Amino acid sequence: MLIRGENLLFQRPGGFELRLPDISVSAGEAVAILGPSGSGKSTLLDLIGGVLRPSSGMLEAFGQDTGRLSLGALDRLRGDNIGVVFQEHNLLPFATVFQNVALGVQFSKVRRGRLKSGSLYAEIVKLLNAMDLDAEAILRRPAHTLSVGQRQRVAAARALLGEPPLIIADEPTSALDEGNQQRFMDLLQAARQASGSALLFVTHDSRLVTDFDRLIDLSDQGARAA
Repeated sequence: MLIRGENLLFQRPGGFELRLPDISVSAGEAVAILGPSGSGKSTLLDLIGGVLRPSSGMLEAFGQDTGRLSLGALDRLRGDNIGVVFQEHNLLPFATVFQNVALGVQFSKVRRGRLKSGSLYAEIVKLLNAMDLDAEAILRRPAHTLSVGQRQRVAAARALLGEPPLIIADEPTSALDEGNQQRFMDLLQAARQASGSALLFVTHDSRLVTDFDRLIDLSDQGARAA
């Protein structure tokens, strides 16, 4: 089991309270989290990634109780095991595509050690091609010269580099037009299956959650004042 959370409660000063459903993610599994704004999607991701800590409840990530880990240990756990595709691509605009994708393993020896060919260049080319990008044509281009759809696919390649056990995708299609949303999802699913990574995909769009092993619907959760 990669992720297991039970009886999760997150509170902030002032009475903000968010109760979250039990969650689990197994190796290689694709899990979708569906819900409107305010339902707790981003908070749940931040708890799983160790950015936030639950106020109560149990949360295990990769066999470790996150509540017992130091901030440094949480950073290492996240860096070694989780690739993230953000709502906005979060690429460095004036860095090249190669430099942006390479950031996926820059801070993790564990992920660098998973590069099968032993060549960072070869792995990046393979992932860009898997995301239906012409790697040789764009590798040396600054990220800001790419289209929005190309940037998001580069961001997906960065998340997949080094075969992290878990890919978290936080509303990654929100900036794409309808025609490119399903294309992106198909490419992401195929690439993560090839690497053996599990996928935790968050969206408010029910049209995008048809090809998943499980669906967690947060529509009835939401935040409230305690």
